[in-house]
Amino acid sequence: MIKMIFFDIDGTLLNSKGKISASTQKAISMVQQQGIICGISTGRTPGSVHAVLKEFPLDVFIVCNGQLVYTTDELIYAKAFDENVLDDIVTYSEAFSRQVLFCGRNHSAGSKTMQFGQSRLLTQIIRFVPKKIPVSFLQTTMQKYRPKRFQAERYSGLQILNEPIYQCVMLAGTDEDHSLKKALPHCDLKRSNPYSVDIVPKDSSKLTGIKFLAAHFDIAMDEVMVFGDHLNDIEMITGAGLGVAMGNATAKTKQAADFITQTNDQEGIYTALKYFNVI
Repeated sequence: MIKMIFFDIDGTLLNSKGKISASTQKAISMVQQQGIICGISTGRTPGSVHAVLKEFPLDVFIVCNGQLVYTTDELIYAKAFDENVLDDIVTYSEAFSRQVLFCGRNHSAGSKTMQFGQSRLLTQIIRFVPKKIPVSFLQTTMQKYRPKRFQAERYSGLQILNEPIYQCVMLAGTDEDHSLKKALPHCDLKRSNPYSVDIVPKDSSKLTGIKFLAAHFDIAMDEVMVFGDHLNDIEMITGAGLGVAMGNATAKTKQAADFITQTNDQEGIYTALKYFNVI
């Protein structure tokens, strides 16, 4: 019996227009009326999550790829970077002129380019970028025209670095993952797109957050259902009792899933919940 359900946001809870469809809203409302706990499990930051959801009522939240876990009333789990690990990220970013955003609990700071990249506006714009344009071209363009691109030590003086940092978002293509792993051995890399990578403390993930919440509510993992579409969803899809991949998911994500539903534009969430008699 399913007692708790988690949804990734981009490509899952949101359709390609960046909206929560009427069918998804209806399905989640029907689930909550049965007393089933519904939550978000995302790489987004708290501010970004609540800006997107606005008045949409959910019960629990896993953000920053599992580094922050909370209900509407209390913090359940938080894992920030150790100071020396954060120093390594700052040093690497400055040495190689990387665009990076540092994410605290209540706000983010760093690259203006990356702040724009996290915005809902860019999500809307990117839908119109032809798929044939290479990732490398977009990266080079953003690097070339970024503000303060010639400024040394542009991050080390940031005030936000005096606060706990739970995730860093860096402009980097998938071809850079190997060098990043080598330079930052005490971090994990999480991807939800080919343009940027989420850098988080070692040995943590969306699944980690789910386990903390399941324990908090005394729910077994086989009573948990999850929905996702990208690589950073694979671990929670394989670790939950029932893992659902959206029809628009990556091939690897689909291979990891127990069930492949319709796309985020074709009532995928409603279809899967109906199929498994959750609603």
